[in-house]
Order: sequence, then structure tokens, then C-alpha cells
Amino acid sequence: MSQATASRAATARRGVGVPKARADAARNRERILHAAREAFVAHGAEASLDEIARSAGVGNATLYRHFPDRDVLVHGVMHFVTDRIVELGEQALRESAEPFEALACFVRGAAEERIGALCPMLSDRFDPDEPENLASRRRVEQLTQELLRRGQEAAQVRADIGVGDVMVALSQLTRPLPGVRCGQLDRFTARHLQLYLDGLRAPAPSRLPGHAATLEELRPDD
Repeated sequence: MSQATASRAATARRGVGVPKARADAARNRERILHAAREAFVAHGAEASLDEIARSAGVGNATLYRHFPDRDVLVHGVMHFVTDRIVELGEQALRESAEPFEALACFVRGAAEERIGALCPMLSDRFDPDEPENLASRRRVEQLTQELLRRGQEAAQVRADIGVGDVMVALSQLTRPLPGVRCGQLDRFTARHLQLYLDGLRAPAPSRLPGHAATLEELRPDD
């Protein structure tokens, strides 16, 4: 993404230049982001903007007022999803008394945001190493690490996994199979997530091959 696009995206995200967003404008923006997320999951980054506006229940002019072009909308969707995952992690840490249940709630909620389906489809239009994007990703990683640490210290989560294992599972369990529409797999996701979560419980019923995945191993080489 160009520097100009990143600047426009940041402006759209923060509402810079608007004294105070009206409640209806804020609702419209969120409806557009919800609709765009679903459209990008189903059809990729080239999904029809007209259809996104129609699904959101707004006019094209409203969509373009919030998101001047496709790249800004893609950027907005990725931040929308990442921000929601951060909120889920913070809520789980704050409200769940049982460490395992906190991790489980976070994993289920993050899976519903379709991050595994979105990232491969939008990667050409979204630079994960831009400072703002990098900060958001680091926050998700920190929250995942803290939830995992608490579960392991309470002997509720098996000790032989790392935060990278959780990140890989979230990505893989929400990524569509080749030739299969995302919607066709949605009804199975909760079942597969529960199978995965059952496998995280301590004591571990088996020994995992290899070693726990680290975040460093998941990051691309410089």
C-alpha cells in the first residue's frame, strides 16, 4: 500500500477532520465494514463495492465518503478485524475467571472474525509491516501469549505448545479449502475449534512431535 493510501486509511479509521461523528454515521461505517468483511471472505479483494454498499444498506456515496477507494476499504477491514480481536483478548483477560475458558473464549471469538480467510485474500493490498499494522499485530500476539501463559501456569493448558501454535491453528481453522466457498465451511468451524480446544487441555493425552511454534518462526525472513 502506498504512503498516500495509508494516510487516507488512517484518516478514515480515526475520523480525522470530523468534529464528532454522528451516531448514524458511525453505525453506517461499522455496517460497511461488516459487509465488506463478509464480501472479501466470499469473493476476495475484488468483491463488488456496489454489492458491499447494498449489503450494508447504504448508498454508494456513503461508502465512498467513509472509504475513498478499495485499498482504503481493505485497510479499514483489516484494522476493524484486528481491533475486534484485540478487544476479545482484553475482555477475556478481564472477565474470565478460569484461565482455560479465557483462552477458549478468545479463540472462538477470533475465529468468528475470519482472519484466516481474509489475510491470504487481501495480502496484496495490505502491508502488515506498516507501523500501525505492525503495532496491531504485536498487540494480538501479546494478548495471545498472556492468555496462554495463564492457562499453562494454572496447569489447565498443556505445557508443550507455544503462542505460535495457537496463531497457526486460528489461521488454518478459518481458512477455506481450495475450491470450497467459506460459507460452506462455517457450519463445521465450531466443531473443529472445539476439537482443537479439547486438545489444548492439560494433562496432555499424547506427546506432540517437534517443538512448540514460536512467533519468530512464523515471521517472514528479512
